[in-house]
Amino acid sequence: MKRKAKSKVWMRQHVSDAYVQRAVSSGYRSRAAFKLIEIDEHDRLLRRGQTVVDLGAAPGSWSQVIVQRVRPGGRVIALDILPFEPISGVEFVEGDFREQRVLSVVTKALGGDKVDLVVSDMAPNLSGVVASDQARGLRLCGLALDFARENLKPGGGLLVKAFQGAGYAEFLADMRRCFASVASRKPRASRGRSSEMYLLGKGLKSVAKPADDADWTHVETD
Repeated sequence: MKRKAKSKVWMRQHVSDAYVQRAVSSGYRSRAAFKLIEIDEHDRLLRRGQTVVDLGAAPGSWSQVIVQRVRPGGRVIALDILPFEPISGVEFVEGDFREQRVLSVVTKALGGDKVDLVVSDMAPNLSGVVASDQARGLRLCGLALDFARENLKPGGGLLVKAFQGAGYAEFLADMRRCFASVASRKPRASRGRSSEMYLLGKGLKSVAKPADDADWTHVETD
């Protein structure tokens, strides 16, 4: 199928998607909002007064859900490399999450305070080369885990999107080393053909360190 024809098929499927239609009618910026809503309703992640950091936040649907559920009294800091239309109650940092300079801006914004929850719906721009895409996806997961270890309160939580494939089991093992409990979630709003899985770590351990010299920039494949 030619690229133009594929694009037309995708658009027809997109506009007819029930979650897309619900997002439009509910005022959410994307259908991804319903993934977080479902997980939160099952696991009771979000509560009033929490401080939450949303990594890879654009276009902002997760931040919309979070700010609705942590205010009044809560705080939301969103980060993305892409521009972000303002959301009332959400502080936005624009920049590449892989750069220490950008992470330092987030840390400064926190003012030394620790956070209750880190969420990450980040995914790499896909090249079509499965091994490369999987490695880059896990690199983002590893960075989210590192950020959580450094900035969460003791007992805090991390919700991170990972893709099943090479290196997934090793990353899951590192999550289990860092948190008292780790669960996997596949929301109904996730597309059936997607290999995405949401890993939820609860109860950051006081000594939370992944495997020595963990390097998520390279993943071996058979």
